Amino acid sequence: MNSLRLLLVVIGLACCGLAGATTPSATAIVVGSKNFTESVLLAEMLRIEAQRQGLAVEHRRALGGTAILWQALQRRQIDVYPEYSGTLMQELLHDLPPHTDLDTLRQRLATIGIGISAPLGFEDGYALAVRADTTERAQLRTLSDLHAHPELRYGLSNEFIDRADGWPGLRAAYALAPEQLQGLDHDLAYRALQDGAVDVVDVYTTDAEIAAGNLRVLEDDRAYFPRYDAVLLYRLDSAARVPALVTSIANLAQRISADAMRRLNGAVKLQHRDESEVAAEYLGQAATTAAPSKTVALLARVWQRTLEHLSLVGISLALALAIGLPLGIFAAGRPAFSHAALAVTSMLQTVPALAMLVFLIPLLGIGAKPAIAALFFYSLLPIVRNTIAGLAGVDASLRDSARALGLPAHIRLLRIELPLAQHAILAGISTAAVINVGTATLGALIGAGGYGQPILTGVRLGNLGLILEGAIPAAVLALAVQALFQVIGRMPRTRRASRT
Repeated sequence: MNSLRLLLVVIGLACCGLAGATTPSATAIVVGSKNFTESVLLAEMLRIEAQRQGLAVEHRRALGGTAILWQALQRRQIDVYPEYSGTLMQELLHDLPPHTDLDTLRQRLATIGIGISAPLGFEDGYALAVRADTTERAQLRTLSDLHAHPELRYGLSNEFIDRADGWPGLRAAYALAPEQLQGLDHDLAYRALQDGAVDVVDVYTTDAEIAAGNLRVLEDDRAYFPRYDAVLLYRLDSAARVPALVTSIANLAQRISADAMRRLNGAVKLQHRDESEVAAEYLGQAATTAAPSKTVALLARVWQRTLEHLSLVGISLALALAIGLPLGIFAAGRPAFSHAALAVTSMLQTVPALAMLVFLIPLLGIGAKPAIAALFFYSLLPIVRNTIAGLAGVDASLRDSARALGLPAHIRLLRIELPLAQHAILAGISTAAVINVGTATLGALIGAGGYGQPILTGVRLGNLGLILEGAIPAAVLALAVQALFQVIGRMPRTRRASRT
């Protein structure tokens, strides 16, 4: 039992010491952004303007897609985020026609407690693009021209495929029936297009990659897409609580042209500059303090992500132990209940991680809570299964001898059965912990932080260094966790050997 006690102490200390890493700091305003460069840039501009007004601001970067940000705004988990008028009309407010004016939008949003800013000065709409050689070969100029070329391979972003204003409506409007269509990450689609893996991709019209890759945007000759004017959505109660928020939002109105937005996107995506630096430069905001060296900044980021990652893993593992260990003990020796417990925990294990997170968002919102809950569910199977197997492997003659001596059931469990089963139990806990270290990287998709944050940012920006900044520490942590469990598993043997 010494090993299990030490393990519980280690996990308990990790949870108590690191739980604060998953708790957002107390700020006046929380700004959210979607998981693409332009949204992050716009949110950074608002953060800078709000700080000029003396507000304390937290920017929760790259939280995910439209649905996640919209839910977070409605659930009061963020106060404001960048959005587009066409998305509001087609994707979020389904009862509005596609060319609704801004005043009507404002009135409709006010009924659910949400405000909308004046346009920021540019439109960033959806479009389909192809390489220049494809336009020449297939004689493509408009979207209608695609109808005659079903052999072209489409690589569309996953969100666009399912959006109300995306592929389903576009396909119907232009009678498109491609022979091959696959879903891709928006940023990876550009690489697939340049590599010749696909022929047609969906783009945002302010993407810097369009000009950089000499791509051709096909004309929407049937005017299917609505206008996508960039705006800021904010909670009306947040504006009433912090009036300076309205001033900060108003200061960005009509301030950014489409050409300027393309340059800003290019500075981040093509020149690999930091979003905060690019946004501050555009707004004329000079740095007030000397920037730390790259090494110091890297170490600070890795340390912060380590705290966040350990919190996700430690808390979820502690919860799984608190539930899974008693469940496995109760199930041992009860075949019917054991089969049911293993069936349920096995079913939870088969749910894809992304789907699990999406299921939990409506219940727990964004951030650490749904990530911890998902990791908790994934931890149950190895803990419950190995606890049942470990207790089943205890020699029946030892149990019979303990009963003959008149030992109570709880004494037999604590002094005989669990110590004999502890190596199997520790193996299950070790498996759960290592799985959690890897799976926790997906928590960054919903703002939970951890090592997944630099990995996702690196994928979005095509930056291998950022990907490695998250991937290497995650691999090291997984190896360290495995080594820790091996040490804990050997401790009882070492003590017995020393006594001998």
